[in-house]
This record gives sequence, structure tokens and C-alpha cells, in this order.
Amino acid sequence: MSTEGNQLLRMLEALLFAASEPLDIETLQSHLPADADVSALLKDLQADYQGRGVNLVKRGDRWLFETAPDLSFLLRKDVEETVKLSRAAAETLAIIAYHQPATRAEIEQIRGVAVSKGTLDVLFEAGWIKPKGRRRTPGRPVTYGTTEDFLVHFGLESLTDLPGIAELKAAGLMDAEPPADFMAEKSEQEDAEETEEEEADSLFNRRSSR
Repeated sequence: MSTEGNQLLRMLEALLFAASEPLDIETLQSHLPADADVSALLKDLQADYQGRGVNLVKRGDRWLFETAPDLSFLLRKDVEETVKLSRAAAETLAIIAYHQPATRAEIEQIRGVAVSKGTLDVLFEAGWIKPKGRRRTPGRPVTYGTTEDFLVHFGLESLTDLPGIAELKAAGLMDAEPPADFMAEKSEQEDAEETEEEEADSLFNRRSSR
């Protein structure tokens, strides 16, 4: 590679290393000469870091440096988890990821129970879901989809890297669709379960804000 090419790689490396969040090609291009082929440079830089302790990876449309997967144990700290994502939030996130863009009504149809506002708030605050527009149906309901922060957090380059739905169902995160005659009214047991889910989400919110 020419001296100029090496200098561009060094500039790109510096930008990605100093960034506090993943960067897209447009942002990187704005800091490099106009004639720089950022896509080609990223591939060259990614190849340079392959097999090293730090890898250059793509998450959605953005790029960042990550610790090599086989060395992640070096940076892992043993911490006590006081709160875990509630089952309602985990199920809702899985449904949105696999059925996006999905409306609240569609999420509720698949889960078989109502989705509490607290459940969606937790996912919004985590930065894992966002509005994706409105469905062109009566009422124009808002649709939801996952974010690039979702891809970054779960180490996915794109949504095609998600595990199979069968795996999620086996893990109990996605149940089969409710019967065709499913009614919106919930039983007392379902009401109690929803209340527990809302309390868990509320507890998550309070502790996360501390």
C-alpha cells in the first residue's frame, strides 16, 4: 500500500479508536479526504485486525472496535445482578426483532396478553427499540423495530444473524400464536401476571435510573 494509503488507514484507525460510539461510513468520510474510499479502507483495516486481541466489526451500518470474542473473559467482571429484564420485556423484544415493523396490537396478539407501557418504556430506555412509522390501516397504529444499539449490544452484524425462531421458542421466549378465537378480555390469572410484569419493569426503571 502507498504511503498515502497507509496514512488514510492510520487516520481511520484513530477515528474509530477515539469514538465513544460506533461510526457510520458517512461520519468517517466527513473526517477524511473527499476522494478516500472509506468502504475499501474499512475492509483493509478489518483484515489487519483479524486474529488480533481487538477486532474491527460492523454492527448494522456502523463500525467499531471490539475485544476478540475468545478474549472477552479478560474484561468480564463478576457483578451481582440485582435486576434482570422481565419475561414480558424479553418476549416483547424478541417479537419486535423477528416481526418488525410490528404494532402494539400485533405484539399482543402473538404474546396472548396485553403489553404494558412499562414494558415498552424499558426497551426504549435501553435504546433497543424505536418507532418505525405508522401502519397504513385504520387508526394508523405506530409500528416498532429494533435499533443499531440492539445489534451492537447483542453482537449482531445485521438482523439476519438473529438465532432461529425455533431456538427462541425452545427457550420459552416466543410462544405459538394464540387461537383464532382469542378475545381481548383477560382472565384474573392473566391480570395478576401482567401486574407482576409491570411491577418488575417498574423496579428495573427505578434501579436503572440510580
